[in-house]
Amino acid sequence: MRYLPRIIETEIADHLTAIGAVVLEGPKACGKTATGRHMAASEVLLDVDPNARRMVGADPAWVLRGPTPRLIDEWHLESSIWNHVRRTVDDRRTPGQFILTGSAVPADDVTRHTGAGRLTRLRMRPLSLFEAERSSGEISLRELLDQTPQRSAPAPLPIPELAELICIGGWPGNFDRPPRQAMRLNRNYLNEIRRVDISRVSDKKRDPVKVGRLLRSLARNVATSASLSTLARDVRSGGTSMRTDTVAEYLDALEHLMIVEDQPAWAPHLRSRTTLRKAAVRHLADPSLAIAALRATPERLLEDLEFLGLLFESLVVRDLRIYSQAIEAEVFHYREKGGLEVDAIVETDDGRWAAFEVKLGERWVDEGTANLRRFAARMKDGGRGDPTALAVIVPGGYGHVKAGDVGVVPIGALGP
Repeated sequence: MRYLPRIIETEIADHLTAIGAVVLEGPKACGKTATGRHMAASEVLLDVDPNARRMVGADPAWVLRGPTPRLIDEWHLESSIWNHVRRTVDDRRTPGQFILTGSAVPADDVTRHTGAGRLTRLRMRPLSLFEAERSSGEISLRELLDQTPQRSAPAPLPIPELAELICIGGWPGNFDRPPRQAMRLNRNYLNEIRRVDISRVSDKKRDPVKVGRLLRSLARNVATSASLSTLARDVRSGGTSMRTDTVAEYLDALEHLMIVEDQPAWAPHLRSRTTLRKAAVRHLADPSLAIAALRATPERLLEDLEFLGLLFESLVVRDLRIYSQAIEAEVFHYREKGGLEVDAIVETDDGRWAAFEVKLGERWVDEGTANLRRFAARMKDGGRGDPTALAVIVPGGYGHVKAGDVGVVPIGALGP
């Protein structure tokens, strides 16, 4: 299978010039191993090499020996390797020694020696549309945050094609697969999560039926701020008993598997008396998982444009997160109790910010534009200052953004 270059490669390379080891974390099948192998000089694959796993206990120095950077894939399967890596980095006193990859976050006591100054963690996600070669990248998020005017040629992405892309997802293993085959693989992926992986990562037996019900509830509530009680009530409506505290436990296990990644609320520290909603917005690691949980199809999505719009928003948030991480920025949402909402706020470490509304087509662009103008005025009155960019993100069409105005950005032209 052809390797698709990843945006995170630059981050990995930069960190390896300054620190001993990079820990690459992300959901299973998002491409961590392929990227690690692409950048490593030697490797040990703990998930397929039982002898290497035995050697972690018998002779860890043997496992760590080899040209650097050395890839240790699925390191959490033998979590004692963490402290051996940390000590080896200390002994060698040279950056760029190891790349560790894992699809589950181990318990805190495993990494109690944090490795500060020795190891750094990077989050890897499924392919963005730019990485999957479905976006031209003519409009750069980095340049938007630098207030650079940008334009793009028409980026055609008809709604039926968008529905297919959402169903296929950003999984590298699905690249160029027929949609039906990709969707079948995605359903198998979730079945493995609910049957095996979630119990393994939490060291506690979890009911696969309840996990499946919760995943379906998360799918139905994607891109909303559904509360724990809402999720529990939704699960119970399907005939499965689940308390709110049990929902919280199951969500915690799914977070350890990096299957869910909620979008936090933005806190702009306004001088106004505006009351903000602090609840996170629910997202799965990739909107295709919502399709898999509900056993939906592109055809069914076209019959429910409201739900398709929420899935499109989730896809946009996924891509914005990938592009934002590369420039040390984060993606938030904004919701006031009075009703004003903004789908995505991207804020850099130095305080620059841009705001985006996500709409399924041109007919809703004026609505998104008016909302962003109202939001920008609210921020200015509250002492937050001007944004570097305001734009409505749509599936396709022409792209144009300039300072002081609300632009339009087709997702098929957005890139890092």
